[in-house]
Amino acid sequence: MSHTLLLLLTLLLSFAIPAFAQRSLESPLPPTGNVTLSLDEYNRLLALANRPRKSSELPPLPYILKRADLKFRVSNDDVLGSVQLEGETLGANSAKVPLTTGMTVLDARHGSRPLPLLLDNGTHVAVLPGESEFSVNLDAGLPLAIETGRASFLLPVPSAGSVRLSLTVPGDRANVQLNHGIITHRASVKGNTEIEATLVPGQVATIWWATREVVAPVTPREVRFLSDVKSLVSVSESDLQIAALANITVVQGDADQFSVAVPDGFEVTSVNGASLESSEIQNGILLLHVAGRGHSAHEFLIAMERPLSDAKAAAPILAFKDAQRETGEVLVEGQGTLELAAHESGGLKRLDIKEINPYLRALSRYSLEAAFRYHRQPDESPTLALDWTRFPDASVLAAVAERAVVTTLVTSEGKSLTEIKLTVKNQAQPFLKVDLPAGVNILTAEVAGEKVKPVQGADGSRVPLLRTGFRPAGAYTVSFVFLHSGSPFAKKGDGALSLPKMDIPISILEWEVFLPEQYKVKDFSGDALSASFWPSSRAIYTGQETFDGGMGGAVGGGSFHAGVGVGTGAGTGIASLPENGRNYAGLMTLSPGVALAPNQVGGIVTDPAGAVIPSAIVEVQNIATHATWSASTSSDGRWLLPNVPSGTYQLSAHAPGFQTMRYTFSYDSSNPRAYQIGLNVGALNQTVEVTAQAITLDTETAQVSGRKEKKNKNAPPPPPPSPNVYNLQQRVAGVLPVAVDIPRAGASYRFLRPLVLNEETKLSFAYKSK
Repeated sequence: MSHTLLLLLTLLLSFAIPAFAQRSLESPLPPTGNVTLSLDEYNRLLALANRPRKSSELPPLPYILKRADLKFRVSNDDVLGSVQLEGETLGANSAKVPLTTGMTVLDARHGSRPLPLLLDNGTHVAVLPGESEFSVNLDAGLPLAIETGRASFLLPVPSAGSVRLSLTVPGDRANVQLNHGIITHRASVKGNTEIEATLVPGQVATIWWATREVVAPVTPREVRFLSDVKSLVSVSESDLQIAALANITVVQGDADQFSVAVPDGFEVTSVNGASLESSEIQNGILLLHVAGRGHSAHEFLIAMERPLSDAKAAAPILAFKDAQRETGEVLVEGQGTLELAAHESGGLKRLDIKEINPYLRALSRYSLEAAFRYHRQPDESPTLALDWTRFPDASVLAAVAERAVVTTLVTSEGKSLTEIKLTVKNQAQPFLKVDLPAGVNILTAEVAGEKVKPVQGADGSRVPLLRTGFRPAGAYTVSFVFLHSGSPFAKKGDGALSLPKMDIPISILEWEVFLPEQYKVKDFSGDALSASFWPSSRAIYTGQETFDGGMGGAVGGGSFHAGVGVGTGAGTGIASLPENGRNYAGLMTLSPGVALAPNQVGGIVTDPAGAVIPSAIVEVQNIATHATWSASTSSDGRWLLPNVPSGTYQLSAHAPGFQTMRYTFSYDSSNPRAYQIGLNVGALNQTVEVTAQAITLDTETAQVSGRKEKKNKNAPPPPPPSPNVYNLQQRVAGVLPVAVDIPRAGASYRFLRPLVLNEETKLSFAYKSK
């Protein structure tokens, strides 16, 4: 029992003594409170706390090459060995480390792992991880140059801190020398010479030594080669051209030149080839000097030509001197329209043009006439004689104008301002030649809506038909404006207008002449016909244009006066006209020839200027049954109502910004008609009621009268001009070189002329002051 107590007391003392010793070794903590410092000590502490930290400077290079060990051995005609590079990358990121230049690297390893390399401007570069040391081992090779009694090679030395070279050269006690370095050890081991040297980093060291081997002179072998010549013979209007594609295959020896006899009368224009170093002609022989001895294949393209003085010629077959085998093909082409006959002999065999070599066919530019193939035999000489009959070529239109819309404004001073707007289809013609009178210049021109600059040539003015960056895919618009001084108007007399010649065909020419209102004009004559002599209207629903009512005098194409007009060939109609003659609202019945089916009512809605009004609402109501049909006009102003029975109807039409027009008419479903509705500008709540009474249209003066025998004093003035007149007035505003009093009021006269072929269009008329 006492023994057990003693053991327990011993254990308690063993744990208590270290704890007491630990507490006794700890320093007592100072009591909390204030510390008193002098002012100097306080300022010094503040200076130390505010001192800026030193910024770490980046190394000038992200890597260091510490050392390079080069070990090479000369073996046969090569120098093979290894390059071991040791260094360190300094940056945190991966670094591109240049390793060596000018060596053929066979393998690269970083430690025990393969290392991919980049080739940057001839330098092998490795991408290595940052902030680490590296050891790169390269297996490389260099070419050895062997001359009589001497061998040497060039060794690019890496840019490392130190570079050591170990080299083994065959031969006992070979006198190895080098530059850009020092040989530190030399020894002979087992019939070889071993040296150790320290090289200058970053230089190219030349290492050489003497050899006991004597290079025996090489006896040149006889050059033997095969030739295959594909010739394109081009018969043009003035010369005979030969383009020969020659393929040479060397089967024995090293050829440094080839020779071809130049045919009599021909001049060599060009010689090309990938292996061609130079060419020259000596005594009628074309010498082709080639580079790169040892090449077995050569290609040349030889071009030559001679002038033609007759309709026959001999087409030469080019031959390479000393060729062991000669084969080839001949393709004949002719420029222009001709009938060509080819007479072959001497092993030349005719073949289908489709069988000709595709590379030879790709050289052709004209129509192909004949093709041949040959294999020259020792006792044969292929020959080809050509004769031909040439026919004159028919001219091909490069551009054509589908339509010409001409607008001429004539002032009281006799000056005329003309705009010509052409709808052109153009393949390749760059300019339009315009034969303007002397002293007349083009003021402005546009191609597809963008301004271009006209050109003045020695034989006339020229308007561009194309512009930079513009590639037309179809028809487009070309327009230009010119000013003619003319002669002032008298109280009465004769006047004349003309349009210049243009060097492209014009399918249809439409000419609107706008004359001042103070002159009465009659007796038009000239090359163009009055628009009234053409069909009074063309189908609305077939997309054709329309000229409605009246003769050439003061008749607006598609525009009309207030009231209701029934279009006929003579321009007569029925209408109720206001006394002031300034209301243009109304309805005109178009030609019965318009394609409307039975029980259909349709037409077109226009404004006072003759422009169509889209999205206008047209309603037709049967007066007896009150049944109503309505439609909205399309983007081209047209409307159509189906299933309308015969009866008496009230037609109303309105659109935003225009007055409402109402008209009562009788309708026969078996004889449908199309109606042209004219709306006045005004408020929508204003209504124009149109009633009917018999009137006629004076086709000479274009004035409306109740009867032909007696003129109506309340006849309206001539219809307003087309939008072309207003557009022309706006287009020339600010661009006229002289002050011109452009008429703002007057009468328009319209004329047509089909198929104008580079000729003037003239008009004459009689006038007198009102």
